[in-house]
Amino acid sequence: MKEYDYLVVGSGLFGCVFAHEATKRGKRCLVIDKRPHVGGNVYCEKRENINVHKYGAHIFHTNDKTIWDYVNSFVEFNRYTNSPLAFYKNEVYNLPFNMNTFFQLWGVRTPAEAKEIIQKQIDSLHIEQPANLEEQALSLVGVDIYEKLIKGYTEKQWGRPATELPAFIIKRLPVRFTYDNNYFSDKYQGIPIGGYNKLTEGLLDGIAVRLGVDYFEEREQFEALADQIIFTGKIDQYYDYKYGQLQYRSLRFEHQTLDTENYQGNAVVNYNEAEVPYTRIIEHKHFEFGTQPKTVVTREYPEEWTPDKEPYYPINDQRNNTIFKRYQKLAVQESNVIFGGRLAEYRYYDMHQIIGSALAKVSDHFGD
Repeated sequence: MKEYDYLVVGSGLFGCVFAHEATKRGKRCLVIDKRPHVGGNVYCEKRENINVHKYGAHIFHTNDKTIWDYVNSFVEFNRYTNSPLAFYKNEVYNLPFNMNTFFQLWGVRTPAEAKEIIQKQIDSLHIEQPANLEEQALSLVGVDIYEKLIKGYTEKQWGRPATELPAFIIKRLPVRFTYDNNYFSDKYQGIPIGGYNKLTEGLLDGIAVRLGVDYFEEREQFEALADQIIFTGKIDQYYDYKYGQLQYRSLRFEHQTLDTENYQGNAVVNYNEAEVPYTRIIEHKHFEFGTQPKTVVTREYPEEWTPDKEPYYPINDQRNNTIFKRYQKLAVQESNVIFGGRLAEYRYYDMHQIIGSALAKVSDHFGD
């Protein structure tokens, strides 16, 4: 008999939820992570008594009451509403695109006026079959919104001209003809009071955890400890890249403590012009309505991914999806390994989706 029933590789939300639910069912779990902390990318680092989202802004939002109640059973969430701003050459715009944005752009006050301007711009372009992201965006929102609020940000995010990006990346663009700056339309939205660590530590309460260890460096020893594996790392790495490496976009975060109470007046401010190298500045205290005497801001720089960097956004183009499907065929044949999370499933997940996916796999696995 092995020491554990489950070895959980990775302590992000998927791994934490699975380990918690398995433990509730009387199973013995060991969670391992190569980072020196649990929580994956939702980890918060305390600076100046401010919960700093170390790996970028994480705003929880969902329409699923079951998932909302689930996370709130570990930590109470506040009423934070995401209302980002966009700076473009000394102009300030509200996001998502709404009547406040259109008034700032054109001075219009009614939905009919805004719709007329957008439609005229679209009609003047005569784009019938968008060949790339630029044409796709122009055909959806016209020239002004695209040039000021999409082009520069998107090209920085993906590291290449919008004319070289596939059209499918922007399938739709949320345009609201109401004065509503709430970025998400989900019924439930907020930030854990005291930070995300309270959520992940609550999920892992009483569960064995080993940090700063690399599964791939001690693979045989770790696998000998448990009957089954929950794997949340890169699926191509699990199979030793036998079909090739999957590609990602990475991010670099530049954290700065400032001797001022309030730097930008908003949690998230996007910088849309191409001349500014970062995509946004996050001021973390605003996530929890902080009144600390100092503040911490983070500049977010998108980067090309290399194996020594953290993979954030899967590049789900035809080449990568074809490679992933080959790995996926291998994964479904595994009898004692469950793959889950953004890296193992090679897809972008919001937090509520990861939790929902983990709960679904738990239910399927245990036959609940």
